[in-house]
Parts: sequence; structure tokens; C-alpha cells
Amino acid sequence: MGAELLDRSTKPPRLNSLGSRVLEQARDILQRTEALRSLASPDAEPHGLLRIGLAHALAEGTLIEPIRALTEKYSKVQLRLLSGLTGELFNRLLAGELDVAAVFLPEGKSAPPPLVTNIIARDHMEIVQGAAGNVGGDWESLGRAPWVLNPPGCLLRASLIDQMERAGVTPTIAAEIHHNVHLHLALIQSGYGVGLLPARFIARKEFIGTVEVLRPPSFELDLSVAIVRVGQLGALERAVELLEHGILHLFEAANTTKPVTRSRRGVPANRRKSQSRK
Repeated sequence: MGAELLDRSTKPPRLNSLGSRVLEQARDILQRTEALRSLASPDAEPHGLLRIGLAHALAEGTLIEPIRALTEKYSKVQLRLLSGLTGELFNRLLAGELDVAAVFLPEGKSAPPPLVTNIIARDHMEIVQGAAGNVGGDWESLGRAPWVLNPPGCLLRASLIDQMERAGVTPTIAAEIHHNVHLHLALIQSGYGVGLLPARFIARKEFIGTVEVLRPPSFELDLSVAIVRVGQLGALERAVELLEHGILHLFEAANTTKPVTRSRRGVPANRRKSQSRK
């Protein structure tokens, strides 16, 4: 190093003042090197800051369970959550402002490269009206009904309108509510209009009997639930895997109780089945 670090006037030689300071710095460097190795190793105990983006449509109260499970198992992980539009979350991932994002994607689609997409679940959407509604379960009736939808730019809205236009009808928009599933539900329950809601959401016990599902011919609207990232996350890998498992469990464990369904004008499907057996 070009300097005397030992006092050789004593036997055995010992560190002089400069040598002691160099040793202190060397120990600090070794500790920092070990910390860097731990940070980059997927086998290390998860620790550090994990920045998670949540698409608006996924940012609901049930997510507290997988988030709580993550923090309880890995107490050294600090979470920072941010909700936003899917495109905005992608931009933040690319800018290094987020580590992962949980988003909805159209089936068969992935996030743009270089982002890495892991499809973990699927979500099924239903057309619903209030339990006291009288809209028929055919496209013609739905074309005349008022609709409660997300504003333009929502992939659910775009897919619905595409299917309606292929059936020769267009929706009458009565309300455009920005990604607020509870307000959508309240408006639909009140009879203000029909709308789109996740099947897992309306299957909850507290909502059974408050809405009726309408299934026009050939209607199908499913979304992929994906965890998107830029690349490897080192010591945070196992924390992200636990988050993925928790979100998957939410969708798998959703109450599958079927609400009343109407697929033909004025006649609930479950009632038609009972009539046909007589």
C-alpha cells in the first residue's frame, strides 16, 4: 500500500495508528461485500425494500391477506405499494422505480419486452344487473339498457364493446366510473344500470342475491392476472414468489356459489332447468 502499517519496534510487531485505521476500513469493505452478495443471492433470506405496483383493478381490500403473509414471514422485507394504470406501472418498472407489478392482461398477451411476464391466475368477468332488474339476457336487450363502465382506455370496456358491436348493438353509457368496483356494484344494485363485475367479487356471501348475472349468447370475457418484472430480484425472489402464491390463492379460493343467471329474456336459467324437468 506504500505505507508502514506495523510497528516493528515491538515483538511481535503490532499495528500502528495507520494500520488500525486501514484494518477498520478493510473490515467495513468485507461486510459491505458480504451484504452485496446476500442482496444478489436468491438463496439468501429475503430482506430490503420491495416496491410493488398494483393495477387499479387489482387494488382491493382482499390483497391485504397476501401482503400480510409476506411481511409476517419475511420481517426484514419492507414493502412500498403503488397503484396505477397498467401502462404507467410498466413505465415505472422500466425506469427502475418498481421491482414488480401485479396487473391484468388480455388473455394470451404479455407485457412488452424487456419486461418479464408470469401469468399466475385468470379472472372471469360477468355482465350483471340489480336483483330487481328486468333487462333480458340477450344482446338486443343489453343494447337498450344503460351501462355503468370504466372510462375509455379500459381493456374490459373495449372487449365488451367489441363483442356487442359484433352482435350488432352498442352500449348506452349511463356512468363512467374510474376503476371503483364497489361504486360500480352500488350503482348496479340500485338499478342505475347494468355493468361488468368480476365473478369472484359477486360470489362473495354478502353480495349473493343482490345482483343477477346476464349471459348473452357467446359472451366470454376473461383476463390474465400477471406478475411483471424487469429481471432477477436476488434476495427478494422468495418474497415475490410468496406474493404470487398469495394472489393465486385469492382467485382459487373465491366463493364459487352461482348467483341467479338470466341467459334468455325474462327467464332465469336456473328456473328454465326446473321447468324442463316437470
